Amino acid sequence: MDTMTHKDNPLAYEFFTGMPRREGKTLEELFENYGVRHHTLAKMSDMGFTVNTLIRMTEQELDEVIQTMVENFHIELLFGERYGVKAAIRAEKKAIEDEAERQRIMSFGSKSEKKRKLEGRSLAASKEVGKKRQKRRQLKELGEDGEDRPREHPFIVSEPGDIVRGKKNGLDYLFDLYEQCGKFLVECQQISKEKGEKCPIKVTNQVFRHAKHAGAGYINKPKMRHYVHCYALHCLDTEQSNAIRKVYKERGENVGAWRQACYWPLVSMAQANGWDIEGLFNRNERLKIWYVPTKLRQLCHFERTKHGE
Repeated sequence: MDTMTHKDNPLAYEFFTGMPRREGKTLEELFENYGVRHHTLAKMSDMGFTVNTLIRMTEQELDEVIQTMVENFHIELLFGERYGVKAAIRAEKKAIEDEAERQRIMSFGSKSEKKRKLEGRSLAASKEVGKKRQKRRQLKELGEDGEDRPREHPFIVSEPGDIVRGKKNGLDYLFDLYEQCGKFLVECQQISKEKGEKCPIKVTNQVFRHAKHAGAGYINKPKMRHYVHCYALHCLDTEQSNAIRKVYKERGENVGAWRQACYWPLVSMAQANGWDIEGLFNRNERLKIWYVPTKLRQLCHFERTKHGE
């Protein structure tokens, strides 16, 4: 079996010798145009010299080789041949070093390009992660299922009939949005019947999309789900709802505090109704089109467990 050495592998050759291998170079090609005669090259070949051997010799070693050729082997070297041999070898060394430098630059450029691509991908991935995190934060702030989330409320606490001026709207306007949603649901049901499709029975994404298409972009799922329990109190016990509005307006409380206060009357109603909060919603004509908020369900479950019921 033939054994492969580092001489047979260009990469291994470069590792062991420190120079990249230049395949197929002969003595004739090395000394071409340097005034070295053919019979001189033949003698050097007979002595066992190769291109790879010569180009790895130092200047002192080359001088010793030339001296040996003249004194021991009686080779008559012309004066120009002596300098031609050394000049050809120096030129070959320089060519090899230049090629090695070029390869290093190309390799560095290739690595840099790969690094830039990896950094670009990493940056793109970081941006994507940032977008996802931002989206999650927005969803948390919006509170899709009506749970408590830190948010800026677009309403102020007002009593029934109050005229509200400024950038924020009063609670009469908020409750009117729920009435509008009921009308958009009816329109969606009519459209679905005409198309022979399944009719929605509650306010779903389909209704919000229809409202937006109809020009009511101010009606959106996060906002409506966030205050649905407040609207529920308004529908189930308008007198108590109005009383809470009055108290919180006089205190100067923000709408977030008023929103929290609307939970507990509903929990008391659920308790009086055998903790059937779903039934309270479904038996009310205006409320039955809305899903019971998750937070309200959780509060009812907590209070029921606390009372051991």
